[in-house]
Amino acid sequence: MRVLLTGAAGFIASRVAEFLLDEGHAVFGVDDLNDAYDVRMKEYRLGRLAGRERFFFERVDIGVRESLARAWQSGVERAGGPWDAVINLAARAGVRSSVQNPYVYVQTNAMGTLNLLELCRERGVSKFVLASTSSLYGAHNPVPFGEDANTDRVLSPYAASKKAAEAMCYTYHYLHGLDVTVLRYFTVYGPAGRPDMSLFRFTQWIHEGLPVTVYGDGSQSRDFTYVDDIARGTILGLRPLGFEVINLGGDRPVSLREVISLVERQAGREAALEYEPGHPADVPATWASIEKAGMLLGWRPEVSLEEGVARLARWYRENREWAREVNVW
Repeated sequence: MRVLLTGAAGFIASRVAEFLLDEGHAVFGVDDLNDAYDVRMKEYRLGRLAGRERFFFERVDIGVRESLARAWQSGVERAGGPWDAVINLAARAGVRSSVQNPYVYVQTNAMGTLNLLELCRERGVSKFVLASTSSLYGAHNPVPFGEDANTDRVLSPYAASKKAAEAMCYTYHYLHGLDVTVLRYFTVYGPAGRPDMSLFRFTQWIHEGLPVTVYGDGSQSRDFTYVDDIARGTILGLRPLGFEVINLGGDRPVSLREVISLVERQAGREAALEYEPGHPADVPATWASIEKAGMLLGWRPEVSLEEGVARLARWYRENREWAREVNVW
């Protein structure tokens, strides 16, 4: 199978690429290597893929249609044939930063998805996988969040841009018969994770004896999901499903205070906590209903939070010489 994978230098996509390559598939990765967070993390992940047989890469912004179309054709020529599927994991992510600069979120998440859908339609690619987000669910939705929950009251431009992408995917399924799997990810963490996410921050701060910033009182909970579980679920989403929206989550919400305790245990030191006001775009709790993932994909999370935090901490210590310098803001 030949797959076009966007956001290939990203946290989740780089693991998806590794899994696909391990299975013998060809992967054409694209990424614009933007500076939404410390680029050293993206270069590290891309370095792990460089030189792998059947991996091809081109730097391109999916929000610019002409450049994307050229890269698409270049990839087809290098991979030796047309794409069997497109997995769109390129995104501007993060709730708080989307409030500061919503335009770039719409450009990448909504317009970028439209560009890819149009190229699929024009060039006969029948399978499309979209990475979406648990941020579509709001404080008004009962937990655990089911895929049929009302998502009309999203709390951030990030979530709004992803909702737009989901809606466009359905339109292309309805009008053009595109087979689409939309996967809503819940708080993904693990080795080489996004440095702007809480678990990477906590790991760096606690290991280095730095103050740990907690927004709110620390009682807010998240359904943390280990990156390898998410990567497995994403690849399972390549099967023909028509059009489906599917949650991928850990099915075990844990408070930030509890997570900090797990990191403290791994670091062998106590955290110095500093509390800041909560952000209005943050929901108090997330929790995925994963029954649909089990039914349609045969998927369940396999890595416990305790084991996942231990793996993240071990990776951090092994890469501490440079990881301690990574900018987490």
